[in-house]
Amino acid sequence: MHLSEITHPNQLHGLSIRQLQQIARQIREKHLQTIAASGGHLGPGLGVVELTLALYQTLDLDRDKVIWDVGHQAYPHKLITGRYSEFHTLRQKDGVAGYLKRCESKFDHFGAGHASTSISAALGMALARDLKGDKFKVAAIIGDGALTGGMALEAINHAGHLPKTNLLVILNDNEMSISPNVGAISRYLNKMRLSAPVQFLADNLEEQVKHIPFVGESLTPELHRLKGGMKRLAVSKVGAIIEELGFTYLGPVDGHNLAELIATFEQAHHIQGPVLVHVATVKGKGYEIAEKDQVGYHAQSPFDLTTGKAIPSSKPKPPGYSKVFAHTLVKLAENNPKIIGITAAMATGTGLDKLASKLPKQYVDVGIAEQHAVTLGAGLACEGMRPVVAIYSTFLQRAYDQIVHDVCIQNLPVFFCMDRAGIVGSDGPTHQGMYDIAYLRCLPNMVLMAPKDEAELQQMVVTGVNYTDGPIAMRYPRGNGYGVPLMEEGWESLPIGKGEILRHGDDLLLIGFGAMVHPAMQVAEILREHGIEATVINARFAKPLDTELILPLAQQIGRVVTLEEGCLMGGFGSAVAEALLDANVVVPVKRIGIPDTLVDHAEPNESKADLGLTSPQIAETVRQAFFSQQLSPVGS
Repeated sequence: MHLSEITHPNQLHGLSIRQLQQIARQIREKHLQTIAASGGHLGPGLGVVELTLALYQTLDLDRDKVIWDVGHQAYPHKLITGRYSEFHTLRQKDGVAGYLKRCESKFDHFGAGHASTSISAALGMALARDLKGDKFKVAAIIGDGALTGGMALEAINHAGHLPKTNLLVILNDNEMSISPNVGAISRYLNKMRLSAPVQFLADNLEEQVKHIPFVGESLTPELHRLKGGMKRLAVSKVGAIIEELGFTYLGPVDGHNLAELIATFEQAHHIQGPVLVHVATVKGKGYEIAEKDQVGYHAQSPFDLTTGKAIPSSKPKPPGYSKVFAHTLVKLAENNPKIIGITAAMATGTGLDKLASKLPKQYVDVGIAEQHAVTLGAGLACEGMRPVVAIYSTFLQRAYDQIVHDVCIQNLPVFFCMDRAGIVGSDGPTHQGMYDIAYLRCLPNMVLMAPKDEAELQQMVVTGVNYTDGPIAMRYPRGNGYGVPLMEEGWESLPIGKGEILRHGDDLLLIGFGAMVHPAMQVAEILREHGIEATVINARFAKPLDTELILPLAQQIGRVVTLEEGCLMGGFGSAVAEALLDANVVVPVKRIGIPDTLVDHAEPNESKADLGLTSPQIAETVRQAFFSQQLSPVGS
């Protein structure tokens, strides 16, 4: 059977190990070809091919439920659940999503974008099953990196207290999340794998057998199996802990041995109560380059399959915002030992790997534990340190309670740096950084700023590090800057709550925030060609808002447009409208931003066009709102 013929996972039933191995090879080939051509997550899916095939051969997917933690692991799942023919559209507009999506397939039983959620969701389904008197099986697959998230541990704690609730948890143990795992759980798993007594016994056994006349070298394969068995015995100490928590523990199982996986899953299905199967896999399995560089090949832009090297861009690009942030923070930290960079398992994504390399004592990776990252920062701030909590906008949502209770209420000077703010593209709704303006500006004591370009980002990093009156946050977009000259010295803090005028005009007031300042200038130029002169303000701060600058100009000009790359409900435009209302400045206001909708996966420019957020579209929207003359298409 060819992979292209599989449209339902139940077609795996009855296939031999050899046939499953052939399908596994085809999955890896399709996976590699697709990611090499268009980019996407590479290593996680390659590591769970056999795990997926073995599990699905033992389940009836017309009834049984499988919940994947995150979606990085689920590409093999997609390839055998009817999406093979469309897989080349992965992460593209109107194509196959890069994450699990309930509306995309009946086999995507639970949406997954953030880590550590699978056991909670699976347990909820299992409890509902029992309440309804149904009999289907429920399995959750979670990576060892996701176990650093408190939510996963809370779910394990709850499930272990329900001895009559059948639930299968599969621990995909590849020693990695995106970056190498951190924390006591990871350390314990590694300790068991690499236990000195076990290593000594295994090595000593090999050395002794080698000296047996006529036997030594001929037993090499058997010796490797003996050594592997001894190491598994050591790792099984993990099982003692799991069983104390109320689970039946099976494993560790070789995650690339189909026969062993199938036998273990069949055994697990016949055990009453919660069961954890510990599966040892290799991230990037089957592609040697990815196996050797598991961090670099977690996800990749388009690359050459033969060399593994990224396909170079046709022309050089300005440095990305993350890179500029990292460079600036390292420069400041070199002269200020109180600066502590904190990441939640996203060292490379946030750029904090540069800080870790240069100043390891001033760097902390807490694992996939955003809540802990925030309160850790609060504790550091209590002792006079300058914590810089660098977390993607979408992931900081997970720590909202900690921002409120542990930072804002106590007015502690924690600096939040929110990468990937705004529209991020191919990762889809779970990763769009749309809500941070709305969810932060309502909090007492919080300062919120966003740079118009990469040079202003440098100034804001300085501002955030130097600000000691309370919490402060900076949002900045994914991708490259504009190529403006960067500063290497003489950095000064910006005045808190002060914007700047970039352009003067009497017909319209355009107020841009962060990534929408540059488009605001483009809109002003388009309008100028049609006799409309606009004043453009770079707000810099959503909170406190520069009312001393904005209110008089709004009253004088009489027409106001706000531009933001965030949700309109409660966002920057709402802040301006509230300020005008509170000051009894009654003028027409048009808010431009992301409406009350989910933004699906696509290239950022495609999403902006769909939302009416390109500069020509905004100019036409402004014309329709305030002016009667028709704008000609740009370039006509």
